[in-house]
Amino acid sequence: MNYAKEATMRNLRPILLVEDDSVDAMTVKRAFGELKVVNELVRAINGEEALNYLREHLDRKPCVILLDLNMPKMNGIEFLKVMKADDELRQIPVVVLTTSKDDRDKMESFKACVAGYILKPVDYKKFVEAMRILNLYWTLSEMPGNAPENTAVELQKTGYTGTGS
Repeated sequence: MNYAKEATMRNLRPILLVEDDSVDAMTVKRAFGELKVVNELVRAINGEEALNYLREHLDRKPCVILLDLNMPKMNGIEFLKVMKADDELRQIPVVVLTTSKDDRDKMESFKACVAGYILKPVDYKKFVEAMRILNLYWTLSEMPGNAPENTAVELQKTGYTGTGS
């Protein structure tokens, strides 16, 4: 398998950020820029808007969804319940990115099969480090089948070619 080509295909998939707070959304965008994440970052401001985006872009599903929980209209937990009940959407990996330390939120999130639950660090450097680790995790994660569209974020600066060099 040509890993360099696969990495390029992975880069074609967007990342969906479901976040109502503009400052938090800009922080994610800034961190991705600093880390040289090349995936398009698409933002929805609530769960309802995210579902509309996903249903309108079934041919270009995101490689991962970063989901805040506390949002107006449709919160993150409500979004997860609807999304995971939809056969077209349930396989998209979701990582909760939130300020909520509430154990009920954690339990409800994992009950809905999230891939991870990350508390948003207040310190920007720690936030960038959390995004770097998340990126590394998704870069190394194996998804079912030969579906590079379901694998995650790539860093341009790593120069990884899969050739062992």
